[in-house]
Amino acid sequence: MGDVRADIKEFLSSRRARISPEEAGLPAYGGNRRVAGLRREEVAMLAGVSVDYYVRLERGNLAGASESVLDALARTLKLDEAEREHLFDLARAAGPARRNRSKPSGTVRPEVQQVLDAMADAPAWVRNGRHDILAANRMGRALYAPVFKSAHRPVNTTRFTYLDPAAREFWRDYDQIANDAAAMLRLEAGRHPHDPDLIRLVGELSTQSELFRDRWASRDVVFHRSGLKRLHHPVVGDLDLNYQSMELPSEPGLVLNVYTAPAGSPTADALQLLASWAATHDDEFAEPGPTAKHPQPGRSTE
Repeated sequence: MGDVRADIKEFLSSRRARISPEEAGLPAYGGNRRVAGLRREEVAMLAGVSVDYYVRLERGNLAGASESVLDALARTLKLDEAEREHLFDLARAAGPARRNRSKPSGTVRPEVQQVLDAMADAPAWVRNGRHDILAANRMGRALYAPVFKSAHRPVNTTRFTYLDPAAREFWRDYDQIANDAAAMLRLEAGRHPHDPDLIRLVGELSTQSELFRDRWASRDVVFHRSGLKRLHHPVVGDLDLNYQSMELPSEPGLVLNVYTAPAGSPTADALQLLASWAATHDDEFAEPGPTAKHPQPGRSTE
């Protein structure tokens, strides 16, 4: 974290290493290639730049690279949408102007909490790019009850995933959740490489979790926009939830997550049970942030 040149070098070299000459449409002469994937000169040729120029780029000198050059690199390295955005973020981060960019918010306005509270039937919460849960409605707190039991504030889903033993039971697809969590943080690190709170979080996770170190070292990035999330809730059991993650235009850097289930499905029935349970156990949920609407004096801890 914070060493943009090293991030650029590792990202480009790791993407280059995963592409074989055959995948790039190149003949593979000889059987003793000394590098995994494409050579630098092959990437340069395919991207239409000189070898010397590409070598400078891969050494971390992305500042000033034109959009056409970045597009050519993205095509050559077969980057997906998230990886392409990460490449452009790294290029912007390599310039001095990004160092003064404000870090992601750690609070929400009361109006955002009002929106959440109005969504009474669906679990919903708002997070920032560091995966801090900044606000949630009652159903959101009930759904993520094991996450909110953490004594650490702000509540953070990635810290829970990697450092709390309860995570392996809560996330039924634990490996995928762990992969995505690290990849999403890596994407955020490209946008805000000098965010001190993000640097501290990555340092904490890297120090305490070998699994996180492995996932972080992969340099993978991913978007987290919609899909299926499979949970095992301690009260209502297994849940198969559809989620939507939506950026809030009025709150730069904040994302609204909403969970639903098809009407008449077992998960929809379980959500009704969860709503009944939440109505009588609301005082057990610790609020995520300073803008919380219902302060809880008796927070439960691990």
